[in-house]
Amino acid sequence: MKIEYLHTMVRVLDLEKSKAFYELLGLKERNRIENEKGRFTLVFMCPPDQDDGTADVELTWNWDGDSGLPSDSRHFGHLAYRVENIYEMCQHLMDNGVTINRPPRDGHMAFVRSPDNISVELLQMGESLPIQEPWASMENTGSW
Repeated sequence: MKIEYLHTMVRVLDLEKSKAFYELLGLKERNRIENEKGRFTLVFMCPPDQDDGTADVELTWNWDGDSGLPSDSRHFGHLAYRVENIYEMCQHLMDNGVTINRPPRDGHMAFVRSPDNISVELLQMGESLPIQEPWASMENTGSW
């Protein structure tokens, strides 16, 4: 039986704030659906070189609000992206106000959270980078 990955859907409280977070990760908007009858907007975001729909994150925004957000959304797991340089990405995110919940102490893995409390894992492409400061001494913040 054939199966094919389509996308990961996450509910968001503030569409523009959430979209800006995923843009900081390097994703771009690939498609947008405004459903007036259902009163929701779907924004499909992807890495720039994967705009064929095979690596989408679907941001679902309910126009009338979503009282369950932003609660702890770890019940669905996390999103994961491989990045070219984990230290540079974490510094870029920090410079833009994102908390690094699990710093890349090992030069390989870090975790951050979206504005809607979605856990996002960042993994170094290829081999782990050499361990370096300030990352090696940085403590965890919150949960991931």
